[in-house]
Amino acid sequence: MNKLFYFLAILAFSAFMISCDPEEPIDPDQNEKIELSGDLTTQTLTKDKKYLIKGQVFVRTGQVLTIEAGTVIYGDKPTRGTLIIDRGGKIIAEGTKTAPIVFTSNLDAGVRDRGDWGGLVILGKANVNQPNPAIEGITPETNFGTTASSEFDNDNSGILKYVRVEFAGIELTPNNETNSITMGGVGRGTIMEYCQVSYGGDDGFEWFGGTNNAKYLVSFAMWDDDFDIDYGWSGNAQFGLAIRYPGFADQSQSNGFETDNGPNDNDTQPYTNGTISNFTVLGPIVTGSTTSNANYGHGIDLRRRTSLSITNSFVAGFPRGIRMNQASVVSNYQTNKGVLFNNILGAPSEATAYVVGSGVTVADVKTLWEANNSAVLAAFSTDFYNGAGIDPALLFDKKLPDQYPSNPDFKLKAGGSLASGAKFTNAKFSEVNRIGFFQNVAFIGAFGTEDWTDGWAEFNPINKAY
Repeated sequence: MNKLFYFLAILAFSAFMISCDPEEPIDPDQNEKIELSGDLTTQTLTKDKKYLIKGQVFVRTGQVLTIEAGTVIYGDKPTRGTLIIDRGGKIIAEGTKTAPIVFTSNLDAGVRDRGDWGGLVILGKANVNQPNPAIEGITPETNFGTTASSEFDNDNSGILKYVRVEFAGIELTPNNETNSITMGGVGRGTIMEYCQVSYGGDDGFEWFGGTNNAKYLVSFAMWDDDFDIDYGWSGNAQFGLAIRYPGFADQSQSNGFETDNGPNDNDTQPYTNGTISNFTVLGPIVTGSTTSNANYGHGIDLRRRTSLSITNSFVAGFPRGIRMNQASVVSNYQTNKGVLFNNILGAPSEATAYVVGSGVTVADVKTLWEANNSAVLAAFSTDFYNGAGIDPALLFDKKLPDQYPSNPDFKLKAGGSLASGAKFTNAKFSEVNRIGFFQNVAFIGAFGTEDWTDGWAEFNPINKAY
């Protein structure tokens, strides 16, 4: 008996030692997440830990939230987790191409969906054209910007670089939503490059005024608009991609670009007069379907005195092309407050290419468009128009399937009409706040011979294992 007991004891001890092998430690808390809630103090989130945003989480004035490259932060669905960078606060989220920073749903792979959490809200002190506005979706009321003053145009809210925001944006009440990334009065001292939003419950990127610049943006499978620009935004943006799925659209009408000067047609200044160049916006008809959700609207929707400039861009695959919704919009483009310059616009037919609102005629819109984009209209009619939309096989090295792989190839097809023809001669590019920002590339749209989404962007986030 003693020998048997001794033998069993040796076996038990050996099993214990194997289970405690120092090369394979067991960490009972390895899947636990550190909760972020309330008002955060200055701190750094590190990539070796997981974090959970619970409820409305604020980075207040004077505080800095730094996030290491490769860190994953989860948004809590029951509490509608939302991260808000308040006026005077900063976020330093500087990922890398091989180690992007990811904000995503806290739900398991395979069951994540749009609206799983509230998203990222960044508020600054820069110029807006509304009196002390409050950002949508945040309670209690949280204000942003400085009204009709350039004093804080260089305001710095931090860095967003190689950052993904997935499954974010919630409609709290009708027309009161958070977006994937919401910006209110953000200043041009803020760096925003290589940012992707995916499967958002409302808009992808929304600017409420401000002066900030941005490059290399991706809006993928949004519910509402891809790029929504309001309240006097006067910054610059270059190189942007939007891709839509046929079934995903909002009852308010989902557009590629939607832009307003304010919440109504009042003459409030500064006008929304930012400049965008080299965007590729692919609507639902492009991405593998000949039909579209009836809630889809326009490739470009210009409303309420906006004077946003769109240049050197390719927009196609929406049921309708461009809409000018008020006479004030037409007037702003006739007087060159805003320009639509050197773009290619696709629509199912000429009858759906130009759409109007009250006090506007189709001839007004068509004349304005053709006067500023005639140099590329011939290429559009011969290479791209096919009645139902645009066949991506004409544009890219590989045809984009309806369900995207994790790393599609967006390089332009060699010798295609988008490979050349971009122009940076318009007077908009010579304005003082635009000099030195835009890269004078040859191609129209977001891509040339390089796919800048490669290595950091993700096109199958539903099943991505984190």
